[in-house]
Amino acid sequence: MNRGSIVKDDVEIVDQTSHVEDIPKPSPITQVGDFRVVGLTSDDADFYINYPEEKRKKVFRKVDNRLIPMLAVLYLICHIDRANIGNAKIEGMVEDLKMTGLQYNTVLSIFFIPYVLFEVPSNIVLKRFKRPSVYLGLLVSTWGVVMTCTGLVQNFAGLMATRVLLGIFEAGFFPGAIYLCSYWYMPRELALRISYFYCASALSGAFSGLLAAAIAEMDGTAGLEGWRWIFILEGLASVVLGVACFFLLIDTPALSKRWLSLEEIRYLELSMFIKQGGTSTGESGFKWRDLKVVLMNWRIYVLSYFLFCQSALSYGTKFTLPTITKAMGFSSTNAQLTSAPPYIAGAISAVVFARLSDRFYWRMPFVCIPMIIVVVAYSIIMSLNGELEAKKGVAYFAVVLSVIGIYPIQPGAASWNANNIAPASRRAMGIALVNCVGNIGGILGSFMYIEKESPKYTTGFGLSLALGGVGFFVALFLEWTYKMGNARKARIADDARVNYTEDQLFDMGDKSPLFKYVL
Repeated sequence: MNRGSIVKDDVEIVDQTSHVEDIPKPSPITQVGDFRVVGLTSDDADFYINYPEEKRKKVFRKVDNRLIPMLAVLYLICHIDRANIGNAKIEGMVEDLKMTGLQYNTVLSIFFIPYVLFEVPSNIVLKRFKRPSVYLGLLVSTWGVVMTCTGLVQNFAGLMATRVLLGIFEAGFFPGAIYLCSYWYMPRELALRISYFYCASALSGAFSGLLAAAIAEMDGTAGLEGWRWIFILEGLASVVLGVACFFLLIDTPALSKRWLSLEEIRYLELSMFIKQGGTSTGESGFKWRDLKVVLMNWRIYVLSYFLFCQSALSYGTKFTLPTITKAMGFSSTNAQLTSAPPYIAGAISAVVFARLSDRFYWRMPFVCIPMIIVVVAYSIIMSLNGELEAKKGVAYFAVVLSVIGIYPIQPGAASWNANNIAPASRRAMGIALVNCVGNIGGILGSFMYIEKESPKYTTGFGLSLALGGVGFFVALFLEWTYKMGNARKARIADDARVNYTEDQLFDMGDKSPLFKYVL
């Protein structure tokens, strides 16, 4: 019989029955918590399993203190730079650049075309850098220069050009940051850590409004309008933070001998080895086969729907919230200021949901519940029938509630995705692909709120309600498919331990019968 391959359910199995002497010897399998690991020596297994809990907490506190604050600040400035155009709008940018019709919506949407196209290539490039901090630092510095130049544009075409460039250079940051977190942390600890820096996205809406209100007071300084100073000063801040990445952002355990002991480095590297299922040969950079496997993984596209929802909802809100609060009867300055509290509530919500998700090691409910909150919030807003000023209190409460529902979606979905892709080379691509497809929602978010529909915004509020409702059922469906996949794997796991080498099992990645999906 010739060697071939068969597919049993959703698990690819290689036929090894050509000759009796070709049948591989059983691979050494070690059970470590939820992981079945191939090729782990007894010495390493004993070291990892018996590593004291207090030391484990200490090493992750060290990682938390050095990685999370830096990523949070970078993600904060990233979202401020892409969303401050909404603040510039109500400070006179549209009138000064003589923009008409849907030109403002077009400017918003054009950002997402390069943003979507460059996410996967960016994470492939990131994998080639021995020091991710260098690559991420270059991205941040470059988009800071672009943002500064946005404050100098003189027409619609110039603004379009800077938004395209901003999309190119911001594309790689979020998937790169998720990949960096998935490298340092075990799956049970990932959602909370992602939420810590992702909540910076929510806080960016708050800071953006507060900063814009203050910076706009510089109107007339050096002969420049206030909205121009919003772009210039926030762009310069990005350049400074990009340079800081080279010195402050951590890379890998092996490159962290200044602040980690050899024992701590060994523990962290074993963590990485264990969560990817082990391998004797390691990884050797980019492989076209890995990209093909990722592109053919249909669950990645289902997970992308959650990020599509979140992108459409969050960007639609960020680009329009100052205008919505102004429609409630607030002045321009007060509209900037009152756009801050909803985002603070959203940041708190993101962390609380992620902490619960990690605590129960269960992703689905903490995607479903935020979707329900979104549905309730937009149902309330639509019931007001555009009477935002007359029913200001109810309208503002619904806006706050909507943001509370929007911001936990991404940490839950991003960690769910990262937990269920292996090995690390495919995980980097899968993370980028989910964000790539998901961020197409930003294009929808750019056109959801049409100025002529103000203050009813029937299209924007209606689409938001629909996105949340569908997202709830998609999350239930996805968990069901993972449960079915785990059941199928359990039925053939024993045969796999006997018939396949550790390298073959590793190469199967998340399709391996020994890889258990996270629900």
